Amino acid sequence: MRREHFTVTVSNIEWAETNGEPRKPEVSIDVTGSTTMLRERLTGPDGELLDAGETDVSLRLQAPLDTDTTGVISVTNRVTGEFVLELNETAENVLTFIQAARSYGESETEDDGRYEVEILIEGEQFVTYDKQTFLVYDVDGNLMRQHSLIPSGVEL
Repeated sequence: MRREHFTVTVSNIEWAETNGEPRKPEVSIDVTGSTTMLRERLTGPDGELLDAGETDVSLRLQAPLDTDTTGVISVTNRVTGEFVLELNETAENVLTFIQAARSYGESETEDDGRYEVEILIEGEQFVTYDKQTFLVYDVDGNLMRQHSLIPSGVEL
């Protein structure tokens, strides 16, 4: 799987900038090309798909944070630490998404997830996760708490 085999679509974030009605931010990742490795990485040792609690989502910046900085978004297997997938995206877009997810979490007390990640294979839904955490790391691998989405009560 190459990073150019991923297409990312983000929705439900506009309301956060215009103080509109809160909607759960969503990111859809469509994978094309060979997907055998992705399917294997999203499957646990029991043969079942990994659930939301068995995955982590993060951004690692490739340069100091500014408006032109890009980063690598990673979905990883929380148990093994192995990468499930990686793709490039601008830091500004990711931080806007995280801010919308943070605002959604503050406004919706009955929803366990702050955002949704949907992984599609060739346009067909493969797995969907409701997530609460999105960690942001600087170029040196240090956690940037002020930019990360970390639920209250979680110790890292």
